Amino acid sequence: MKAPLRGTVSLERTTSDEYFARPDATAWLGGPVELAFIDGMHLFEFALRDFINVEKHCSWSSVIVFDDMFPRTVDEAARDRHTNAWTGDVFHMQDVLRTYRPDLTILVADTNPTGLLLVTGLDPASTVLEDKYDEIVARYVKDDPQDVPDDVLRRAGALDPATLLRSPLWGCLHRGHLPFHPRDKGLEEIREALSEPDSYRRRRRALRERLQREARGLARRTKVRAPARRTD
Repeated sequence: MKAPLRGTVSLERTTSDEYFARPDATAWLGGPVELAFIDGMHLFEFALRDFINVEKHCSWSSVIVFDDMFPRTVDEAARDRHTNAWTGDVFHMQDVLRTYRPDLTILVADTNPTGLLLVTGLDPASTVLEDKYDEIVARYVKDDPQDVPDDVLRRAGALDPATLLRSPLWGCLHRGHLPFHPRDKGLEEIREALSEPDSYRRRRRALRERLQREARGLARRTKVRAPARRTD
């Protein structure tokens, strides 16, 4: 399917490392990155660097998505590609983020063919992964064949994509640009939206209705009658 590109578009013929080395890498956006999709070299260390670089230009309500989180075989997860379908070893990002960045919200989606990893609750000021980069690479980058955990091959914990799209999480993130939504408050809302979606929806609905009533009351109190026209 083909569709025209709408909005502001910038196409660059360069590596992601070179692109993010620029001091004004995302200035053309006019604000933080709202959604980033990482699907590059299919090698773990490149995906890790891409995440580090992108997060610096995000807000807590941004979403970073990784492709190819669920290799279907050990061969498909090889660093040295020798299969038609290939995910590489980027599946390690799940464990790395859970281990080194427990402050983030990590969701995996059971999409075809090889799954997605969605990350939100971001912190552009964090330097944990950058500071620990050499340690992480030494720990996770190994020669083939890759030791792919059985949980990854079975897609343990992966969410149904349609169910995920219906989550109130997206409304929570959409409100993230508002000035009264700092990161700590946003993280609380993310947790509630995911763990108690029904009660979260009820609370948001009640709040919206209360604000609407207050707005209508204020409008009535401040309404000014136009003065009568003189006839003499």
